[in-house]
Amino acid sequence: MKKLWPVLLLLMAACKQKEYNADLLVKNALVYTVDSTFSTANAFVVSSGKIVAVGDIDTIEKKYMARQVVDAGGKAVYPGFIDAHAHFYEYGLGLQDVKLVGLKSWQAILDTVNNYARHNTEGWIIGNGWDQNIWVNKAFPNKAKLDSLFPVRPVLLSRIDGHAAIANQAALNIAGIKPGQKIIGGTIETVNGKLTGMLIDNAVGIVTRKIPAPTEQITQAALLDAQQNCFAVGLTTVDDCGLPYTMVSTIAALQHKGALKMRMYVMLADQPENYDYLFKRGAYKTPGLNVRAFKVYADGALGSRGACLLKPYADSAKWNGFLLSTKAHFEEVAKKIAAHGFQMATHAIGDSANRVMLKIYAENLKGKNDKRWRIEHAQIVSPEDVKLFGENNIIPSVQPTHATSDMVWAAKRLGNQRLKTSGYIYKTLLKQNGWMPLGTDFPVENINPMYTFYAATERKDLKGLPPNGFQTDNALSRAEALRGITLWAAKANFEEHEKGSIEVGKYADFVILDQDIMKVKGSELPNVKVLKTYINGVKVYEKK
Repeated sequence: MKKLWPVLLLLMAACKQKEYNADLLVKNALVYTVDSTFSTANAFVVSSGKIVAVGDIDTIEKKYMARQVVDAGGKAVYPGFIDAHAHFYEYGLGLQDVKLVGLKSWQAILDTVNNYARHNTEGWIIGNGWDQNIWVNKAFPNKAKLDSLFPVRPVLLSRIDGHAAIANQAALNIAGIKPGQKIIGGTIETVNGKLTGMLIDNAVGIVTRKIPAPTEQITQAALLDAQQNCFAVGLTTVDDCGLPYTMVSTIAALQHKGALKMRMYVMLADQPENYDYLFKRGAYKTPGLNVRAFKVYADGALGSRGACLLKPYADSAKWNGFLLSTKAHFEEVAKKIAAHGFQMATHAIGDSANRVMLKIYAENLKGKNDKRWRIEHAQIVSPEDVKLFGENNIIPSVQPTHATSDMVWAAKRLGNQRLKTSGYIYKTLLKQNGWMPLGTDFPVENINPMYTFYAATERKDLKGLPPNGFQTDNALSRAEALRGITLWAAKANFEEHEKGSIEVGKYADFVILDQDIMKVKGSELPNVKVLKTYINGVKVYEKK
């Protein structure tokens, strides 16, 4: 018996060593950590929702015994993807409405809306996603047929960029819109003194303010439906740009209940009540929700000729577009946002809008700083203004799929020379600060970050066109693009120390893909699928 004691003691010690000291072990993986050296590993460990070890499996297994083990089967693993510019809630609401994306004619739009109305018989008809630039007749539509189909029921159908919409007469009547009516930062279109139904930029708001607010049930369904679709493409954080302060409590409550697991960086819209809310209570920060920024709109979109340009549109010789507010307004909000220490993020498409906002930013930032004020889109930037980004540490927050969506008609708006020197100059902008967040602007573009990665690196559309890429001197490397949808996107939100890479101490947000996007052929990038998505080390999506 005495001889058995040493053996028993060894067995007891071995059992003690194998007590669980971690929640999750991911092994047999090619882990792209996206750390400062862009290192790779083959395993990592998660405990209490955070990463506690990253490295070689042999070393890790000597120290950790996890309750759950995920064998990645040699697949590539990446930090959870972050969309640095999206409209998450709006996208979710759109899932409840008429879907018009990709329809190739006005008649197809009418048929789709009519079919929707037969199955949804009450209330406003709201649709979104039409784009006249993909029709044979590229002119804006007229409401005449809408009026014929819906003489009493109000209809509002938004263009894909959200900066234009067509309303029927019933909706115009509710909004009190009359021929000849003027509005700052918008256009109410008339032909021969009659309303066409087309509304540009601020004019759209005259109608949308009359639409009844979504019920609590619809609001929650919108957030949860959007979440599920985003998990399926590997998104674990989204920046929702331009919400009212009332949505903060709704989002927080759903997250507290555990229903809404998506992490959100919320920018409040440029409205007095939103400034009052955040200035009085201060920044709102939880592991799942960060509210510390304001979203301002300088101009409209290039596709609807609402972008504000320094020189006239190439296809509209007497038209430069317009700013959506006065310069004095932008100066006022920049000053008070700076005074209260919050982040300012401004939608600026045209080179004139970018110049106005860059100079206003510079006046408030006064050179090098770490305020991380952002220009959202920075689509058309005059070469002489590019240096203002670097001189004042202004962050260009860009959406690569805009370049490949717009390229088929952008030259018509800008002319070839202005497009070449000023349009979609992502590599040039990246060099200013050495980092740059990437997003999609969904639902304007597809939610899939693989499309972002593909457009950024290959500069081609989903058909593989143009064969040699669009203005490829401004393409990003794959390492830059991956950082743009992970660590740099986190940094734009002041969250680089808690997410955006697979490193010790950070949230265990990660994705497993079916192909390695750092090595696969460029033409295959749009076809890469997410196998699993994790938040806090807990699986929130698995491909069926």
